[in-house]
Amino acid sequence: QVQLVESGGGLVQAGGSLRLSCAASGGTFSSFAMGWFRQAPGKEREFVAAISWSGDNVYYADAGKGRFTISRDNARNTVYLPMNSLKPEDTAVYYCAADNPTPEFWNGPSMAVADEYDYWGKGTLVTVSS
Repeated sequence: QVQLVESGGGLVQAGGSLRLSCAASGGTFSSFAMGWFRQAPGKEREFVAAISWSGDNVYYADAGKGRFTISRDNARNTVYLPMNSLKPEDTAVYYCAADNPTPEFWNGPSMAVADEYDYWGKGTLVTVSS
């Protein structure tokens, strides 16, 4: 059973930065595509970013382009999401998710669909004050 544990959330002022991490255990991390999603109070869960098993391919939602950068370290079984220039509207619980088995061919838009993922972490809260 794959387990995902997010960390790195917290309270930050607008314009600040945070780096989220997601540590995986219980599976072959290097074979998973990984994604980050978020859910703001009273809103539906939305896609943030995704990365292929190798790290060669990434895909971002428009909201995070230019500000968020997804990366992974397969030796550490960890995926990261550094977030810069944070805005109050980035306030949400951020979840990482694993896609296993990973599709043979990378398709960014398909990785934005929550149903594509098989395992989810419990989330880490990011609060951005104005």
